[in-house]
Amino acid sequence: MPVKYGKFEMPDKIKLDEASQTNTFARFVIEPFERGFGHTVGNALRRIMLASLEAPAILSVRIEGVPHEYMAVEGIIQDMTHIILNFKGALLRKVILSEDAHPRDIRTVTKMLEITDEMLEKCGGAYKVTLKDLLSYSDFDIVNPDHHLFTVTKPMVKRVDLRIGSDRGYVPSERHVFERQVDEIVIDSCFSPVRLVNYYVENTRVGQDTDFDRLILEITTDGRVSPVEALTFAAQIGILHFQVFDLVKTHMVYFDKGEAQSNRDRDEILQKLALRINEIELSVRSTNCLANANIDTIGELVVMPESEMLRFRNFGKKSLTEIKQKLDELGLSLGMDLARFGINRDNIKTIIQNYNLEKLGNVEV
Repeated sequence: MPVKYGKFEMPDKIKLDEASQTNTFARFVIEPFERGFGHTVGNALRRIMLASLEAPAILSVRIEGVPHEYMAVEGIIQDMTHIILNFKGALLRKVILSEDAHPRDIRTVTKMLEITDEMLEKCGGAYKVTLKDLLSYSDFDIVNPDHHLFTVTKPMVKRVDLRIGSDRGYVPSERHVFERQVDEIVIDSCFSPVRLVNYYVENTRVGQDTDFDRLILEITTDGRVSPVEALTFAAQIGILHFQVFDLVKTHMVYFDKGEAQSNRDRDEILQKLALRINEIELSVRSTNCLANANIDTIGELVVMPESEMLRFRNFGKKSLTEIKQKLDELGLSLGMDLARFGINRDNIKTIIQNYNLEKLGNVEV
């Protein structure tokens, strides 16, 4: 049985503070919320953004001639421990995947790094290898292409293999799951693209009341996702997890939305109720049974309780199942309580007739 709740004040838009917006920072103002909902929504979004968003990161590094990370490399100033730390600072944007691609697919990028005498001379004898030298022709967008990896002082040709994947949160090297190659150095990976989320709740006015909530969200990312993308992804993740609680729904809750919204809802439901029975493609048997019961429209059908439908002559459970399925496709059901629209079993025919006449009157000739 439906339950009606009073109106909740809800924001009708999200304001983005464009004056302070950058590629990695944005400030959002959302109002009005009912008292207390600013903290409820703000904290939930903050936790999701910090812990549940995904982005690519380097999982392992393999440099030709380097068997492990605890050694120095001839012709390179930094030792391997320092180099591995630099690789952890690589920031990559996720490639646009096809619908068939798995989001956790691991890709290997191979680069033959060649440092010549001419390159060293131009740089004063020390060539700084950056992220773009290894990934400029890969399928990933590089957020920080000039990120320094190591400095070469002698001519060399080395093969460098990088294994790149997507996940969420911080994953230590021992938790990466893939078949490891000889001389492959697996590294810890930070997949979370959001660095900081602050939220504030202030009072705001609605009419004469000043105790409603204004939610202010300040989002800082590392560039692998934009702040707007972070908020978008977090909201959809939250909605996904709340959907599971539909399994325990025992009552349909209707909310008072104010006069304008109620009028729109009433128009939408009347469009469905005014459909004739022959417009929903029922079987001949079901159509004839409803015709014999003088039910001509969907509106007259949905106000009938299920138990009464079974009393009609030649009307069986098979026909009942078919009708319930068709009504479910329209978002309707048998025995609906339409009292909030001023509709009941006694006036349904009159209301549908008046609605059809009103439509005819609005048609331009």
